Amino acid sequence: MDALGTCRAVRPLLAAILLAAVALLSAAPAAAASYRTRNFISHAPTPALAQEIGQSAEAWRKKLAVEWLGHEMPDWNKPCPIKAKVSPQLGAGGATSFMFDRGQVYGWDMNIQGSRERVLDSVLPHEITHTVFATHFRQPLPRWADEGACTTVEHKSEIAVQEKMLIRFLKTGKGIPFSDMFAMKEYPPDVMPLYSQGHSLTQFLIERRGKAAFLAFLADGMRDEDWPSAVRDHYGNEGLLELQIKWLDWVKAGRPRLDLEQAPTAIAASTASQVQLASNTTPTSPAGRSVYTQLQRTPTPAPRQADARASVYDSRSQDTIWR
Repeated sequence: MDALGTCRAVRPLLAAILLAAVALLSAAPAAAASYRTRNFISHAPTPALAQEIGQSAEAWRKKLAVEWLGHEMPDWNKPCPIKAKVSPQLGAGGATSFMFDRGQVYGWDMNIQGSRERVLDSVLPHEITHTVFATHFRQPLPRWADEGACTTVEHKSEIAVQEKMLIRFLKTGKGIPFSDMFAMKEYPPDVMPLYSQGHSLTQFLIERRGKAAFLAFLADGMRDEDWPSAVRDHYGNEGLLELQIKWLDWVKAGRPRLDLEQAPTAIAASTASQVQLASNTTPTSPAGRSVYTQLQRTPTPAPRQADARASVYDSRSQDTIWR
């Protein structure tokens, strides 16, 4: 979305989604304590929980920025409020909203709920990853990529739920063709297949080339919405259908760990070099060098791009969607 008018058009729908989510959160008793950190003000039922959530949010912000961007983020101009409802009886979920204006991100607001464990190890990192991406890209991301990437940082028990749901969706005809998924600007009526499939595809792409390459791919695709070209340039697949087939093969194989691939341009350069070498020398071995090498997994910053954004995070354990 590179047109400001387009972004303004989606704001009412995003606001309606968030208002419904906040209404659900507000049904629980109000927070009794607050705790301030450099970038967050946490509100929770007890002083101990408010402090734990605030400190955890700050730690996740630092950790996730380094993992995805390769460096810490500067402090925000104003802290992000976190309103937490913590109880073993609550399903895990959250909603985060923010807006863009002239290259600045502002209006942070986060609502989270769930058991203490799920709030700290799944809901917080999920929601804070949204803020990392917003700070970095400063424009809305494709729904599948935004929610998919944020799900990769959740606790393994929550990810296992997503993986089981994905298989169920694929077997019951609820899978989303990549041509449709990449074109989505809003959440579909049945959002769970988008979450499960978006998470799986994101994990597949990260397995292939790492997080820095994934961010560069998103930046390239969002620049002109030419996703087939972005897929070809960054992953070497001839369009979305071929990528979909490769991803399905990976899912059928049990989602194994993959060796990091070279960039397609590096593969082409390596192939050309080998052809030139072969024309001038006698091979010393019948086996050529593999185009796959172990690259450093440490993320490096992807190119920044420069408009309003909101995130809605569903309850994994309850299959409850806040809209």
